[in-house]
This record gives sequence, C-alpha cells and structure tokens, in this order.
Amino acid sequence: MTSTGKRYLVTGGAGYVGSVVAAHLLAAGHRVTVLDDLSTGFREAVPAGAEFIEGRVQDAARHVDGGYDAVLHFAASSQVGESVTDPAKYWSNNVGGAIDLLAAMRSAGIGTLVFSSTAAVYGEPATTPIREDAATAPTNPYGATKLAVDHMITSEAAAHGLAAVSLRYFNVAGAHGAYGERHEPESHLIPLVLRTALGRRESISVFGTDYATPDGTCVRDYIHVDDLAEAHLLALTAARSGEHLICNLGNGNGFSVREVIETARKVTGREIPETAAARRAGDPAVLVASADRAREVLGWRPSRTDLAGIIADAWTFARQQESAE
Repeated sequence: MTSTGKRYLVTGGAGYVGSVVAAHLLAAGHRVTVLDDLSTGFREAVPAGAEFIEGRVQDAARHVDGGYDAVLHFAASSQVGESVTDPAKYWSNNVGGAIDLLAAMRSAGIGTLVFSSTAAVYGEPATTPIREDAATAPTNPYGATKLAVDHMITSEAAAHGLAAVSLRYFNVAGAHGAYGERHEPESHLIPLVLRTALGRRESISVFGTDYATPDGTCVRDYIHVDDLAEAHLLALTAARSGEHLICNLGNGNGFSVREVIETARKVTGREIPETAAARRAGDPAVLVASADRAREVLGWRPSRTDLAGIIADAWTFARQQESAE
C-alpha cells in the first residue's frame, strides 16, 4: 500500500474509525500521532505504539509541525439527531475545527489530507447506487457540515495546492480486534442489535415495515471497518497536489433491517426481540453506494463484504466490552 516510514497525524484517532485506521498505519510501518480531546473517544482505543496528544482539533496549530507527511482527519461531532437539536455545536466543531486544522497544515507546510466525509451529504438520493456526481442535499446539520468541509477542501486545493481525498462512507460496522464501535448514545443498527442480544435492551425497534423493499424494511450498505481503513491508506498515495478527489465507500450490496436482525440471531445464537415502529422522517428506503471510483482510482477492493462476518467481528468486540465492564 503506502511506503513505510511516513509520519502521520490522525485527528480523532481515539474514536471508532480513527483508531482502526491508526492501527493499520502502524501495522504498515508508519509513525502515528493521535490528536483527540476524548470527548467521545477513549484513551484505551489509541493503538499501542502511537504517540497520543490530548487536545482539540481547533488547537491543532499548537501540535502540528512540518515533520508530518499527511493528516488524516476524523475528529468531528457525528450524531445526526444531536445535530438537529444542537446545530451550533456541529458548525463549530466540524466546520470551525476544519478551518483551524487547514490553517495549521498550511502554516506547517503539510500538503496532504485524507478527510472522513459521509454519505449523509447526499440526503435522500433520487437513484441508487449513489455515485459521487449525485446531487448533494443533506437533510440534517451533520451532513451539511461535512459537505461544507468538502467545499472548503476543494477551495484549499485550488488556492494552495493541497493534495486531498474525501472518503464518503455509508454504514461502517465490524471491529478490528480490540478496536470497535462504542458510541454513547448509540444510534447505529448493528451495535444496537447486539446490545439487545446482550440483554442491555429489551428489543430492537424496526422503524417502518412498509417500504418498497423485498421485506418492507429499509435497505442499507454496510462496510467492514477494516476495508474502510485500507481505503484510507490507499488514499494517501492517490492524493495529488492541487486536486480534491472524492470517493464513495461501500460494499455495493444492500441489506435490509430485518436481514441484519436475522443474521445477528444466527451469529449470536440469541433471540433478539424486535418491535415494529413508525417510519422515521427522512429515512430513504434504500441507500447503497457505488464504489466504482474508489475501485478504479484507489485500487480499493473490499474483501470483508459478508454480513455474517461483519456482525461476527462486532459481536466479538461487544462481548469483550461487556466482560470488561
């Protein structure tokens, strides 16, 4: 993938995706510094071998120097529901933080950025699978702030020669050994299903059972976090000065809510009760990515696309966390 011996700054590297990417970078022989304020991340999620700086991305100028070959930017507020009730927090953290980080990079002479973007920038797509040239129409402040940062990066590349890649991912799941998903509050389907399997929830709510899909429930594209991490390493070598490359990441297959629940029952051997609930406003019936550009430009080939395997890795991590508490 990348040549060894590079030095990378990973903002938000104590979070779910950031920690897994940091672990992959270390395994590839690179030096990694994690910058995280631990507001939603965990100190123990910082991989062994990484330098750790506890701090906000808004203060990146204090910590960034010209010795870094690139920055991988994950630090952001990421709860869709919270973004609706507290939008100022999201504009301040996500957009304000990115402004400060880009300024710090420019000042230090760091010319390469890989940005953790999101499929939420597309809102409710007119067609699927979703390509990068689909209309962007986010339906919540979280998606809007990520889109704003993408626009900012495009401007930075044009004005100052930044080499940048934005990776827009859909539903990330699975785990990388001791590094997995543990948001509080949790809003993602697979960890919520597994919490139900562990008896920490009475049932899993199925929001809408009358969609125009094979079983009436929403269909989503799930990508294993290890496949996602590999795309970030490939993006580092694909970045070109003055260009902002945007790639969607997904496995290209959709799985319905009921498929996820039924697969989790088989993987865990637990009953996992479900409760039918009303549709949620703004929930499209189908969200599936076209990852053709990532395959063609990055050379990315996701290899962990089996839903049972994704859930099995997440289940192993969930039980480890349960026994540690």
